[in-house]
Amino acid sequence: MVILNVDLASEIPIYQQLRDQIVEAIADGVLTKGSSLPATRTLAADFGINFHTVNKAYDLLRQQGLIQLNRKTGAVVTSTVADPPLPAEWTARARTLLAEAVARGLPADEVLKTCRSVLDSFGTTPPEDTP
Repeated sequence: MVILNVDLASEIPIYQQLRDQIVEAIADGVLTKGSSLPATRTLAADFGINFHTVNKAYDLLRQQGLIQLNRKTGAVVTSTVADPPLPAEWTARARTLLAEAVARGLPADEVLKTCRSVLDSFGTTPPEDTP
């Protein structure tokens, strides 16, 4: 079972917080292929938010191929492996995060070390640099 939290005071939209936490739960192995997510109305009621906000998060996950939405079964995790190449949207998000690191003056080796550490926390092994 995944525990989701929202920060109502955050600058990050609630739907994005939900989407990101579900993606992290998939990466962590907490949610696996076939795992059911809470119904949109249930999750919305739990957080005291509009159910359209949860719908938006679920729809983003559906568009990205991570969940399947069905009237009978609800939201179900469909994939834990990205089959197609990384979408342009992901690359743009990564570019923005890396640009922020550069703008703040973080050294490239520290950024790469952090990226590897985060990947390792998900149980993945990033490819080693080849000369």
